[in-house]
Amino acid sequence: MSRPNLLNRLTFRQLQVFQAVHRQQSYSRAAEQLGLTQPAVSAQIRQLEQALGQPLFKYAGKTLHVLPAADALSASVQSIFGQVSSLQMELSELAGTIRGELNLAAVSTAQYVVPHILARFRARYPEVQVRLRVCNRVQALERLAERRDDLVIMGMVPDDPNLVFMPILDNELIPVVWPGHPLVTAERPTLEDFARHYILMREPGSGARTAFEDFAARERISLHHTIELGTNEAIKQGVMAHLGVAVLPRLSVQLELASNLLASPTLPGFPLRRSWCTVYPKDRYPTPVTELFLRFVRELLPELNAHFRAPMTPIDTPTLVCLPSADA
Repeated sequence: MSRPNLLNRLTFRQLQVFQAVHRQQSYSRAAEQLGLTQPAVSAQIRQLEQALGQPLFKYAGKTLHVLPAADALSASVQSIFGQVSSLQMELSELAGTIRGELNLAAVSTAQYVVPHILARFRARYPEVQVRLRVCNRVQALERLAERRDDLVIMGMVPDDPNLVFMPILDNELIPVVWPGHPLVTAERPTLEDFARHYILMREPGSGARTAFEDFAARERISLHHTIELGTNEAIKQGVMAHLGVAVLPRLSVQLELASNLLASPTLPGFPLRRSWCTVYPKDRYPTPVTELFLRFVRELLPELNAHFRAPMTPIDTPTLVCLPSADA
Protein backbone atom coordinates (compact mmCIF):
# COMPACT_ATOMS: atom_id res chain seq x y z
CA MET A 1 0.00 0.00 0.00
CA SER A 2 1.42 3.37 -0.96
CA ARG A 3 2.08 6.00 1.67
CA PRO A 4 -0.43 8.59 0.37
CA ASN A 5 -3.16 5.94 0.35
CA LEU A 6 -2.32 4.98 3.93
CA LEU A 7 -2.42 8.60 5.08
CA ASN A 8 -5.75 9.13 3.37
CA ARG A 9 -7.34 6.11 5.05
CA LEU A 10 -6.07 6.54 8.62
CA THR A 11 -8.09 8.57 11.14
CA PHE A 12 -7.19 9.88 14.59
CA ARG A 13 -10.19 8.07 16.03
CA GLN A 14 -8.86 4.75 14.75
CA LEU A 15 -5.50 5.49 16.36
CA GLN A 16 -7.13 6.49 19.67
CA VAL A 17 -9.10 3.25 19.76
CA PHE A 18 -6.02 1.26 18.80
CA GLN A 19 -3.99 2.87 21.56
CA ALA A 20 -6.62 1.96 24.14
CA VAL A 21 -6.83 -1.66 22.97
CA HIS A 22 -3.03 -1.98 22.86
CA ARG A 23 -2.65 -0.64 26.41
CA GLN A 24 -5.59 -2.54 27.87
CA GLN A 25 -4.97 -5.68 25.78
CA SER A 26 -8.72 -6.07 25.76
CA TYR A 27 -11.50 -4.85 23.49
CA SER A 28 -14.01 -4.72 26.34
CA ARG A 29 -11.76 -2.73 28.71
CA ALA A 30 -10.83 -0.36 25.88
CA ALA A 31 -14.52 0.14 25.11
CA GLU A 32 -15.22 0.93 28.77
CA GLN A 33 -12.34 3.41 28.90
CA LEU A 34 -13.48 5.20 25.73
CA GLY A 35 -17.19 5.10 26.47
CA LEU A 36 -17.89 2.99 23.38
CA THR A 37 -19.54 -0.34 22.73
CA GLN A 38 -17.33 -3.34 22.10
CA PRO A 39 -18.67 -3.74 18.51
CA ALA A 40 -17.72 -0.09 17.83
CA VAL A 41 -14.17 -0.77 19.04
CA SER A 42 -13.97 -3.93 16.92
CA ALA A 43 -15.15 -1.99 13.86
CA GLN A 44 -12.50 0.72 14.33
CA ILE A 45 -9.72 -1.88 14.68
CA ARG A 46 -10.99 -3.77 11.65
CA GLN A 47 -10.95 -0.58 9.55
CA LEU A 48 -7.44 0.22 10.78
CA GLU A 49 -6.20 -3.27 9.89
CA GLN A 50 -7.70 -2.88 6.41
CA ALA A 51 -5.91 0.45 5.99
CA LEU A 52 -2.58 -1.04 7.12
CA GLY A 53 -3.03 -4.28 5.24
CA GLN A 54 -1.91 -6.26 8.31
CA PRO A 55 -3.60 -7.79 11.36
CA LEU A 56 -2.88 -6.10 14.69
CA PHE A 57 -4.50 -8.41 17.25
CA LYS A 58 -5.56 -12.03 17.35
CA TYR A 59 -7.81 -13.83 19.78
CA ALA A 60 -6.86 -17.31 20.97
CA GLY A 61 -9.80 -18.43 23.04
CA LYS A 62 -10.52 -15.49 25.35
CA THR A 63 -6.94 -14.17 25.26
CA LEU A 64 -6.07 -11.23 23.01
CA HIS A 65 -2.58 -11.52 21.50
CA VAL A 66 -0.70 -8.41 20.34
CA LEU A 67 0.93 -8.99 16.97
CA PRO A 68 4.27 -7.43 15.86
CA ALA A 69 2.52 -4.87 13.62
CA ALA A 70 0.64 -3.57 16.67
CA ASP A 71 3.83 -2.99 18.65
CA ALA A 72 5.37 -1.14 15.69
CA LEU A 73 2.25 0.98 15.28
CA SER A 74 2.11 1.75 19.02
CA ALA A 75 5.50 3.49 18.93
CA SER A 76 4.39 5.63 15.98
CA VAL A 77 1.04 6.48 17.56
CA GLN A 78 2.74 7.60 20.76
CA SER A 79 5.00 9.89 18.73
CA ILE A 80 2.06 11.23 16.69
CA PHE A 81 -0.02 12.06 19.75
CA GLY A 82 3.01 13.61 21.44
CA GLN A 83 3.51 15.89 18.43
CA VAL A 84 -0.17 16.85 18.45
CA SER A 85 0.03 17.71 22.16
CA SER A 86 3.14 19.82 21.51
CA LEU A 87 1.32 21.62 18.69
CA GLN A 88 -1.64 22.27 20.97
CA MET A 89 0.69 23.74 23.60
CA GLU A 90 2.46 25.96 21.06
CA LEU A 91 -0.84 27.24 19.69
CA SER A 92 -2.05 27.93 23.23
CA GLU A 93 1.11 29.92 23.99
CA LEU A 94 0.67 31.93 20.77
CA ALA A 95 -2.89 32.68 21.80
CA GLY A 96 -1.72 33.75 25.26
CA THR A 97 -3.32 30.85 27.14
CA ILE A 98 -2.18 27.35 28.03
CA ARG A 99 -4.81 24.73 27.21
CA GLY A 100 -4.84 20.97 27.40
CA GLU A 101 -5.74 18.05 29.65
CA LEU A 102 -4.03 16.58 32.69
CA ASN A 103 -5.19 13.16 33.88
CA LEU A 104 -4.00 12.25 37.38
CA ALA A 105 -4.52 9.32 39.70
CA ALA A 106 -3.63 9.60 43.39
CA VAL A 107 -3.63 7.11 46.23
CA SER A 108 -6.19 7.90 48.90
CA THR A 109 -3.66 9.23 51.42
CA ALA A 110 -2.47 11.80 48.86
CA GLN A 111 -5.93 13.35 48.66
CA TYR A 112 -4.92 15.59 51.56
CA VAL A 113 -2.09 17.06 49.45
CA VAL A 114 -3.08 16.97 45.79
CA PRO A 115 -5.96 19.49 45.96
CA HIS A 116 -3.56 22.13 47.32
CA ILE A 117 -1.28 21.54 44.33
CA LEU A 118 -4.15 21.60 41.85
CA ALA A 119 -5.57 24.83 43.29
CA ARG A 120 -2.28 26.65 42.70
CA PHE A 121 -1.76 25.03 39.29
CA ARG A 122 -5.26 26.00 38.12
CA ALA A 123 -4.76 29.55 39.41
CA ARG A 124 -1.81 29.92 37.04
CA TYR A 125 -3.20 27.82 34.15
CA PRO A 126 -7.01 28.08 34.37
CA GLU A 127 -7.58 26.70 30.85
CA VAL A 128 -6.01 23.31 31.64
CA GLN A 129 -8.69 20.70 32.29
CA VAL A 130 -7.71 18.49 35.23
CA ARG A 131 -9.14 15.08 36.03
CA LEU A 132 -8.22 13.38 39.30
CA ARG A 133 -9.07 9.80 40.26
CA VAL A 134 -8.51 8.73 43.88
CA CYS A 135 -7.75 5.03 44.36
CA ASN A 136 -5.89 2.63 46.62
CA ARG A 137 -2.30 1.52 46.06
CA VAL A 138 -3.19 -1.70 44.25
CA GLN A 139 -5.41 0.21 41.84
CA ALA A 140 -2.68 2.84 41.37
CA LEU A 141 -0.20 0.13 40.40
CA GLU A 142 -2.73 -1.32 37.95
CA ARG A 143 -3.29 2.09 36.39
CA LEU A 144 0.48 2.54 36.07
CA ALA A 145 0.82 -0.81 34.34
CA GLU A 146 -2.07 0.00 32.00
CA ARG A 147 -0.78 3.57 31.35
CA ARG A 148 -4.22 5.01 31.99
CA ASP A 149 -3.05 8.35 33.43
CA ASP A 150 -0.53 11.05 32.64
CA LEU A 151 0.80 10.82 36.20
CA VAL A 152 0.16 8.73 39.29
CA ILE A 153 0.79 10.24 42.73
CA MET A 154 1.62 7.61 45.33
CA GLY A 155 3.98 6.60 48.11
CA MET A 156 6.19 3.50 48.25
CA VAL A 157 7.05 3.50 44.55
CA PRO A 158 7.95 -0.01 43.34
CA ASP A 159 11.64 -0.68 42.76
CA ASP A 160 11.24 -0.71 38.98
CA PRO A 161 13.81 0.81 36.58
CA ASN A 162 11.00 1.34 34.06
CA LEU A 163 9.34 3.97 36.26
CA VAL A 164 10.26 7.65 36.50
CA PHE A 165 9.39 9.23 39.85
CA MET A 166 9.88 12.52 41.68
CA PRO A 167 9.37 12.91 45.47
CA ILE A 168 7.09 15.85 46.21
CA LEU A 169 6.31 15.79 49.95
CA ASP A 170 7.03 13.80 53.10
CA ASN A 171 4.30 11.44 54.27
CA GLU A 172 4.70 10.90 58.01
CA LEU A 173 2.82 7.95 59.51
CA ILE A 174 2.00 8.30 63.21
CA PRO A 175 0.25 6.17 65.86
CA VAL A 176 -3.27 7.38 66.63
CA VAL A 177 -5.45 6.68 69.69
CA TRP A 178 -8.43 8.34 71.36
CA PRO A 179 -7.85 11.12 73.92
CA GLY A 180 -7.38 9.70 77.40
CA HIS A 181 -5.99 6.41 76.09
CA PRO A 182 -3.47 4.88 78.57
CA LEU A 183 -0.69 5.02 75.95
CA VAL A 184 -0.91 8.84 75.91
CA THR A 185 0.08 9.15 79.57
CA ALA A 186 2.33 6.08 79.82
CA GLU A 187 5.92 6.94 80.68
CA ARG A 188 7.68 4.97 77.93
CA PRO A 189 5.14 3.14 75.78
CA THR A 190 6.52 0.68 73.25
CA LEU A 191 5.38 -0.75 69.93
CA GLU A 192 4.63 -3.98 71.79
CA ASP A 193 2.27 -2.06 74.10
CA PHE A 194 0.57 -0.56 71.04
CA ALA A 195 0.21 -3.96 69.35
CA ARG A 196 -1.69 -5.41 72.33
CA HIS A 197 -4.71 -3.38 71.24
CA TYR A 198 -6.95 -3.99 68.27
CA ILE A 199 -5.26 -2.24 65.34
CA LEU A 200 -7.51 -0.75 62.66
CA MET A 201 -6.02 -1.18 59.19
CA ARG A 202 -6.74 -0.56 55.56
CA GLU A 203 -6.99 -3.40 53.04
CA PRO A 204 -3.88 -5.52 52.21
CA GLY A 205 -1.64 -3.67 49.77
CA SER A 206 -2.40 -0.24 51.20
CA GLY A 207 0.75 1.87 51.42
CA ALA A 208 0.27 2.87 55.07
CA ARG A 209 -0.56 -0.69 56.09
CA THR A 210 2.44 -2.11 54.22
CA ALA A 211 4.80 0.45 55.78
CA PHE A 212 3.53 -0.31 59.30
CA GLU A 213 3.62 -4.10 58.81
CA ASP A 214 7.18 -3.87 57.48
CA PHE A 215 8.21 -1.79 60.50
CA ALA A 216 6.57 -4.22 62.93
CA ALA A 217 8.29 -7.16 61.21
CA ARG A 218 11.69 -5.45 61.53
CA GLU A 219 10.98 -4.89 65.24
CA ARG A 220 9.82 -8.52 65.55
CA ILE A 221 6.43 -7.47 66.85
CA SER A 222 3.46 -9.63 65.84
CA LEU A 223 0.21 -7.92 64.93
CA HIS A 224 -2.27 -10.52 66.19
CA HIS A 225 -5.27 -8.26 66.74
CA THR A 226 -6.35 -6.37 63.62
CA ILE A 227 -9.64 -5.11 62.22
CA GLU A 228 -9.81 -4.20 58.54
CA LEU A 229 -11.72 -1.05 57.56
CA GLY A 230 -12.03 0.26 54.02
CA THR A 231 -10.99 3.92 54.29
CA ASN A 232 -8.91 6.26 56.41
CA GLU A 233 -12.09 8.12 57.37
CA ALA A 234 -13.65 4.90 58.67
CA ILE A 235 -10.47 4.17 60.63
CA LYS A 236 -10.51 7.66 62.19
CA GLN A 237 -14.13 7.21 63.24
CA GLY A 238 -13.27 3.76 64.58
CA VAL A 239 -10.49 5.14 66.78
CA MET A 240 -12.76 7.92 68.07
CA ALA A 241 -15.38 5.26 68.87
CA HIS A 242 -12.76 3.27 70.88
CA LEU A 243 -12.90 0.39 68.39
CA GLY A 244 -9.11 0.24 68.24
CA VAL A 245 -5.89 2.14 67.57
CA ALA A 246 -4.28 2.88 64.20
CA VAL A 247 -1.29 4.16 62.24
CA LEU A 248 -2.29 6.92 59.81
CA PRO A 249 -0.68 9.72 57.78
CA ARG A 250 -0.22 12.78 59.96
CA LEU A 251 -1.87 15.01 57.36
CA SER A 252 -5.03 12.90 57.45
CA VAL A 253 -5.54 13.51 61.20
CA GLN A 254 -4.16 17.02 61.74
CA LEU A 255 -7.58 18.59 62.25
CA GLU A 256 -8.67 15.87 64.67
CA LEU A 257 -5.42 16.18 66.64
CA ALA A 258 -5.81 19.97 66.84
CA SER A 259 -9.45 19.56 67.97
CA ASN A 260 -8.49 16.97 70.63
CA LEU A 261 -10.67 14.36 68.94
CA LEU A 262 -7.63 12.11 68.51
CA ALA A 263 -4.25 11.84 70.18
CA SER A 264 -0.85 10.53 69.12
CA PRO A 265 1.29 8.75 71.74
CA THR A 266 5.07 8.96 71.58
CA LEU A 267 6.36 5.58 70.40
CA PRO A 268 9.96 4.68 69.47
CA GLY A 269 10.55 4.54 65.72
CA PHE A 270 7.73 6.94 64.83
CA PRO A 271 6.96 8.79 62.70
CA LEU A 272 7.51 6.37 59.83
CA ARG A 273 8.71 8.53 56.96
CA ARG A 274 7.76 7.97 53.35
CA SER A 275 7.36 10.33 50.41
CA TRP A 276 4.54 10.95 48.02
CA CYS A 277 5.89 10.88 44.48
CA THR A 278 4.76 11.63 40.97
CA VAL A 279 5.24 8.48 38.87
CA TYR A 280 4.94 7.59 35.20
CA PRO A 281 6.29 4.78 32.98
CA LYS A 282 9.61 5.58 31.37
CA ASP A 283 8.34 4.51 27.96
CA ARG A 284 5.34 6.88 28.15
CA TYR A 285 6.62 10.22 26.87
CA PRO A 286 5.12 13.02 29.04
CA THR A 287 2.68 15.32 27.27
CA PRO A 288 3.56 19.04 27.24
CA VAL A 289 0.90 19.70 29.89
CA THR A 290 2.35 16.91 32.04
CA GLU A 291 5.84 18.41 31.73
CA LEU A 292 4.37 21.81 32.63
CA PHE A 293 2.73 20.33 35.73
CA LEU A 294 5.94 18.57 36.83
CA ARG A 295 7.93 21.79 36.41
CA PHE A 296 5.28 23.67 38.37
CA VAL A 297 5.37 21.12 41.23
CA ARG A 298 9.17 21.39 41.43
CA GLU A 299 8.84 25.18 41.80
CA LEU A 300 6.09 24.75 44.40
CA LEU A 301 7.93 22.28 46.68
CA PRO A 302 9.35 24.84 49.17
CA GLU A 303 5.91 26.45 49.61
CA LEU A 304 4.20 23.06 49.98
CA ASN A 305 6.65 21.85 52.61
CA ALA A 306 6.32 25.10 54.59
CA HIS A 307 2.51 24.98 54.42
CA PHE A 308 2.14 21.40 55.61
CA ARG A 309 4.75 21.67 58.37
CA ALA A 310 2.93 24.65 59.90
CA PRO A 311 -0.25 24.36 62.02
CA MET A 312 -3.35 23.97 59.86
CA THR A 313 -4.85 27.38 59.06
CA PRO A 314 -7.07 28.69 56.26
CA ILE A 315 -5.19 29.63 53.09
CA ASP A 316 -4.73 33.40 52.84
CA THR A 317 -3.87 33.70 49.16
CA PRO A 318 -6.10 36.15 47.27
CA THR A 319 -4.67 35.04 43.92
CA LEU A 320 -6.33 31.62 44.31
CA VAL A 321 -9.90 31.94 43.11
CA CYS A 322 -12.50 29.37 42.10
CA LEU A 323 -14.40 31.46 39.55
CA PRO A 324 -14.30 30.59 35.84
CA SER A 325 -13.07 33.19 33.39
CA ALA A 326 -15.67 35.48 31.82
CA ASP A 327 -15.46 33.73 28.46
CA ALA A 328 -15.58 30.17 29.87
